[in-house]
Amino acid sequence: MGGKITRRKFIAGATAAAGTASALSASTQAMEEAPAAGGGDIPLVDFHVHRDNTTVEKLLEISQARGVKFGIVEHAGKKELKYPIIYSTDEELKAYIASLEGKPVYKGVQAEYLDWMTCFSKEAVAQLDYVLSDAMTIRQQDGTWAKMWEKGFVIGDAQQFMDRYTDYNVEVIAAEPLDIMANPTWLPEPLAQDYDALWTPARNRKIVDAALKYNVAIEINSQYCVPRLPFLRMAKEAGVRFSFGSNIRGPNVGKLDYCVEMIKRLGLTRADIFTPAPPGKKPIQVRK
Repeated sequence: MGGKITRRKFIAGATAAAGTASALSASTQAMEEAPAAGGGDIPLVDFHVHRDNTTVEKLLEISQARGVKFGIVEHAGKKELKYPIIYSTDEELKAYIASLEGKPVYKGVQAEYLDWMTCFSKEAVAQLDYVLSDAMTIRQQDGTWAKMWEKGFVIGDAQQFMDRYTDYNVEVIAAEPLDIMANPTWLPEPLAQDYDALWTPARNRKIVDAALKYNVAIEINSQYCVPRLPFLRMAKEAGVRFSFGSNIRGPNVGKLDYCVEMIKRLGLTRADIFTPAPPGKKPIQVRK
């Protein structure tokens, strides 16, 4: 990727019920073993953990020390997207899943762009515990794609950008068979100071409605401290579920302080929290 700043650098029931339960992966069953937030009944799970240049074994040490269960994600999509690691075939995806088998982690991917599904069979994707994606790479008006965290990204008129960005968030949720919408309501640095003014109730409502319609969980992100309370309150009242994610690399991975604060301020219960869908019910299997 040359001299550009990469994302990695930037963010340095009876028989049927019994059959379903037996089909759940060991990592999904281990949800019950995750520590509870603030002494309540909500498991502390960081579903947004990247391996980067470390090992799963090292991440497990951090997980145990921090008292947070991890969900590991690697990028998935077409090779030309040029991430240091990006899986683009069934064979690569299945090898990755196999490498995590038997370890006390969830197995996920961070899907890239709107067409990542064309790289894989439904059967292969269904072997994952979950899929997350975000809207931080946006399709521009001329049809090209831009990574909004990179230097040189042109915003233009802030209000026009926000309308387009909001609609793109909705498109990501509607077009992709996702479990989790990650980094929600994140803004490029030049706009971040105006977050509260730019994320109007009408813009928030569009994303909340899409998440509810397509049964996509909203990540409470502890790296960027997003979404903020007005969005989260709106989503909770609508019945949207939440996941937790740090998206932090290195020794601070799994720090979920903002997530725990939001659990308390929103009065969330276990019913509000995302858990991976069982076999046969995953978005890749049920979305039209």
